[in-house]
Amino acid sequence: MAGRVEGKVAFITGAARSQGRSHALRLAQEGADIIAVDIAGPVGSIRMYPPATEEDLAETVRQVEALDRRIVATKADVRDSGALRAALDEGVAQLGRLDIVLANAGVFEIQPALELSDDDWREMIDINLTGVWNTCKVALPHLVEGGRGGAIVLTSSTAGLKGVPNTVHYTAAKHGVVGIMRTLANEFAEHSIRVNSVHPTGVDTVMIQNEKTWGLFTPDDPSPSREKAEPVFRATNALPVPWVDPVDISNAILFLVSDEARYITGVTLPVDAGFTTR
Repeated sequence: MAGRVEGKVAFITGAARSQGRSHALRLAQEGADIIAVDIAGPVGSIRMYPPATEEDLAETVRQVEALDRRIVATKADVRDSGALRAALDEGVAQLGRLDIVLANAGVFEIQPALELSDDDWREMIDINLTGVWNTCKVALPHLVEGGRGGAIVLTSSTAGLKGVPNTVHYTAAKHGVVGIMRTLANEFAEHSIRVNSVHPTGVDTVMIQNEKTWGLFTPDDPSPSREKAEPVFRATNALPVPWVDPVDISNAILFLVSDEARYITGVTLPVDAGFTTR
């Protein structure tokens, strides 16, 4: 039985680990080849969790290849549109086409609004908003020239749909991602290119599973932990779960980029266990 994205090629940013790796594997399981990029290195303003590494990106390659799919992986920063374009062009040259674009790369940091430095604000916007635009900007010419349409999914957040305290720079960027999505959905519909966004609640990755995030949820505890933070996380969602798994986001994305969603465009899809209904 053919996979749901059999024979297609997907360009995925932030593919070294966590959600990005999960997306690469899920699409590969359904028949896609992968063009993967990741900075695979530190970001100066992000101090609450360790960065992805070149070894992480190599592990994504290993796991995709274990599924008997092809993958072209490059270390590149989404803030550098030239490097991003070169990585994508090389991937298309090797794999022959482009059909799916997942602008997944992003960072997260907790900081009270009036404690944000100018550099912290700028770096968050550069990665989480401009980086998404750069991804679309380098990919859209390939999709248009391919003449087969295509599907783009931008990773936003529940913070792209409502305000989240102590994350003003992150929340502003994730709201901006929705603006990019809605504009491109209109502008490129004539080419049968669909553009949507996904909006996860907390996902069980290093981005939230760290001492600083646990401490935000248990501010009076001198030794915060995953176990102590779990009931507070659970209380933020309507469904009785504290967080979702990366594959839950991957499954939603797989649907959006498959032919099953061929007439869905311009949609903000929460994968949030009911967080935005609370």
